[in-house]
Amino acid sequence: MSGPVVFALRALLAVGLYVFLAWALVTLWREVKQQGALLTARRIPPISLSIQRGELAPQLRHFHQPEVTIGRNPACECPINEDSISSHHARLSYHHGQWWLEDLASTNGTFLNEEKITLPTVVVSGDEVRCGETRFMVAFSGDLVMSPTQKLFKNDNN
Repeated sequence: MSGPVVFALRALLAVGLYVFLAWALVTLWREVKQQGALLTARRIPPISLSIQRGELAPQLRHFHQPEVTIGRNPACECPINEDSISSHHARLSYHHGQWWLEDLASTNGTFLNEEKITLPTVVVSGDEVRCGETRFMVAFSGDLVMSPTQKLFKNDNN
């Protein structure tokens, strides 16, 4: 083969290689963008807490963020003014498609269904969380409602 033919074949091969690499990178970029859009489109299911403090009427609080900190500190998402609760007592966080309860090294501990937790634990609708003397009933997307007498019961409409 002559020199110009070999040079043309080499140039054609190099151009083909660069076109293939560009195509592969564009395809990967589209896949990454699509996966990112799917991950951001996932919605965090709202969590509701019915807060029972002593003989007071229960309070129902709804949260739509992926992390809810319970504690005495007013900066917490769920502040509770009680001496037996630490300033940052416990955290409810949504990840891996579930809500998790974690004790934040509190002095008096965090209890899930009357069992002390030491590791992050999955919570389900209807679980009872106790921090100090305050009890929280956990519900997802409106599972719990208040009756006219302010007693907590399961909503059978869902």
